[in-house]
Amino acid sequence: MTQDGPKNMDPSLRGRSPTSYLESNMDITEPSGSARDSRSWLGVLARYHRPSTARSLFEIAVTVIPFVVLWVLIALAVVNEAWWGLLLTVPAAGFLMRVFMLQHDCGHGALFPRRSANDWTGRVLGVLTFTPYDYWRRTHAVHHASAGNLDKRGIGDVYTMTVAEYRALPRWGRVRYWLYRHPVVMFGLGPAWLFLCQHRLPIGLMRAGVVPWVSALATNLAIALPMAGLIWWLGLVPFLMIQLPITLMAATGGVWLFFIQHQFEETHWAEGKDWSFAHAALHGSTHYDLPPVLRWFTANIGIHHVHHLSSRVPFYRLPDVLRDHPELHDTSRITFLESLRSVKLVLWDERSQRLISFQEARAAG
Repeated sequence: MTQDGPKNMDPSLRGRSPTSYLESNMDITEPSGSARDSRSWLGVLARYHRPSTARSLFEIAVTVIPFVVLWVLIALAVVNEAWWGLLLTVPAAGFLMRVFMLQHDCGHGALFPRRSANDWTGRVLGVLTFTPYDYWRRTHAVHHASAGNLDKRGIGDVYTMTVAEYRALPRWGRVRYWLYRHPVVMFGLGPAWLFLCQHRLPIGLMRAGVVPWVSALATNLAIALPMAGLIWWLGLVPFLMIQLPITLMAATGGVWLFFIQHQFEETHWAEGKDWSFAHAALHGSTHYDLPPVLRWFTANIGIHHVHHLSSRVPFYRLPDVLRDHPELHDTSRITFLESLRSVKLVLWDERSQRLISFQEARAAG
């Protein structure tokens, strides 16, 4: 779940492309003594940038077509009162989550060689995921340019306070932050609010120009037209019985992935001159080592440290990077079971340079 608001939205987003914002905010200096400096890694990973149009079209087909087929099968089951068909909403949600991952690659210009092909594909896929593509693309670029930077929190990320900031809050402020980071809100109410409500009207983002509003309203219109036809065919209640579980399960899965990709005990945060783009990418993003089936449904987004270091690498080439550069395999690696323990990590402790829980913060006084 992200936190976006008028106090946090950078005015420099106005009239600028996400790529230009990212490049102008990228500090690629690296602390001395690292095995390979950031300029070296950026040059190495650039060799993996070129996407295959045929491969990308294939990946879209094997994701979108099964999703549509499953949706139709569920609808036919529901209209014939075969309620067991609702069980198919689970795999349908998996395919919808993968649709979002393909849209994500489009936002980085990684799925097709031409920017326009990426953008129009992303806009179409955004209708399926209820995501206003152009607005999301800009805020996500800010996230990539500032991930792990304590001075630039609050745009396109899971907002994280330091221990000192939390202790300085009044009682109600602490309660609000506790509620925000509670699993029921973060992975329950949060995804529903983000995809069903916040993306519909980006209120409070006027300083970002007209892009958020045009993107959101155009997406809303594109969603409303097929939705009206499906409601006419099925009826409102059957439609909601199908669409809501699919959307909410996919949204929860997506928010969980976004959360765990940066919220882990040994993550990296820094401020001022101590922050560097490459170090934050490699050590502030996880290699979420998932089982093969989940890697497929999540489009290799678990190889997030490589993705953050070089977001132009198509998702289907990320495994090639790990194969060719095995030293990256164990960098910031966590397993699924290890990731479950990260839910309680909510505060950045600047003394120990790690994320800690509320309980640990209280024990430390």
